[in-house]
Amino acid sequence: MIRPQSMIARAPRTVGALLLAATTLSACKRNDADAAPAKVETMLVGPENVTVVRAEQIRSGPAISGSLSPERTATIRAEMTGSIVQTYAEAGQRVRRGQALAQIDAAVLRDQALSARSAVATAQSTYDIAKREAERSEALNKAGAIAERNVEQARNQLIGAQGQLATARAQLANVQKQLDKASVQAPFDGVVAQRQANAGDVVSPGTALFTVVDPGSMQLVASVPAEALAQVRVGMPVEFSVNGYPNRSFTGHITRVNPVADPATRQVQITAAIPNAGNTLVGGLFAEGRVSSEQRIAPMASLAAVDERGLRPTVVRLKNGKIEKVEVTLGIRDAAAETVEITGGLAPGDTVLLGAARGISPGTPVKVSAPNDVRK
Repeated sequence: MIRPQSMIARAPRTVGALLLAATTLSACKRNDADAAPAKVETMLVGPENVTVVRAEQIRSGPAISGSLSPERTATIRAEMTGSIVQTYAEAGQRVRRGQALAQIDAAVLRDQALSARSAVATAQSTYDIAKREAERSEALNKAGAIAERNVEQARNQLIGAQGQLATARAQLANVQKQLDKASVQAPFDGVVAQRQANAGDVVSPGTALFTVVDPGSMQLVASVPAEALAQVRVGMPVEFSVNGYPNRSFTGHITRVNPVADPATRQVQITAAIPNAGNTLVGGLFAEGRVSSEQRIAPMASLAAVDERGLRPTVVRLKNGKIEKVEVTLGIRDAAAETVEITGGLAPGDTVLLGAARGISPGTPVKVSAPNDVRK
C-alpha cells in the first residue's frame, strides 16, 4: 500500500512536536524542584553569648578625679628640748588616744618637780598655821583679849601665806606641764603612718616625731570642670573607683566646694567625706568617678552587645525564636561595669546576643542551649 505523499510529509513534524512537548515538561519539572524553598536549620547559641536588658538604677553627673587622704591627720612634734630615750610605736601600728609613743629624757624636770612638790608642802603648812592664828586672833578680839592691830597682823600673815602657797602650786603645775611634754602621746585613736624620730635623737620644739592618721574616715579631694559647677552642691553623693580595687565602687558625700576655680585648668576643687569603717581605703590612692547629680531607673545592656561601627548603633535581638537587627539609642556608659544605658530601641527583658553571635543573619531561627548541652 502506498501512503499518500501528504501523510509521509507530516510524520516528521508530529514526532518533533512530541519531542518538544516532552522536553518542555521535563524542564518544567526541574524548575519546580529548584524553586522549592530549602529548609532553614535552627542555630544553637550558648548561654555565654546571650544577655538580657535589665532595668537598673543609674546616676549621672559630672566626672571627677582626684586622690584619697585621711580626713583626720596629726603630725606630732616635740614640745621641749631633749634626747629621745625610747620609742614605743612603729609605722602601721594601731594606737589609742593617750597611748605613749615616745619618751624624751626629763631627768632635770623630774628633779624640779620633786623640789616644787616640797615647796608646795612647806607653803601649805605655813598657810595652815597662819589660818589657825588668824582664826584665834579673831576669837580673842571678840572677847576683848587682844587689840585690833594684833588681829590685822594675823590677817596679813594669812594673806602672805596664801600667796606663797599659790606661787608654789603654780611652779609645780608649770614643771608638771613640762614633764608631761616629755611623754609623747597619741592625740586620737588611729594608726601611725610615719615615725620620723629614733631613740637617741636630740630634738627641739617643733621637731616632727610621728604622723598619726584616723583611717575610719577618708576624704576625696577631686576636681570638676567649671562648666559643671551648677550640678555640684554640698551633700550630693559621689561614686568612684580606686586603682587599688578595680572591681569595687565606693560612695561618699560632698562636704566642701571651693569657691575659686583654678585659673590654669578651669577646674573647681571639691572635697567629699568617705566612710571607711572596714579600713579598706588608704591614703594616696587615685580615684575616678562622678557626682551623682541625678538618679533614675533605666534599661542597661552589656557594651559587648552593641555594634557601633555603622551610622547608628545596633544590637541583635532574639525575639520569638528568631534573630532581628534593631537600631538603639545609647545614653550613659558605665566603664567599670561595661554596660551602657539604652534610651531607645530596647526594653527591659529583651534578649540580645553578644560577640560573634551578633553575626547571625536576621530571620534565622535560634535556640539557646542549656549550660550542659553538647551539640552533635
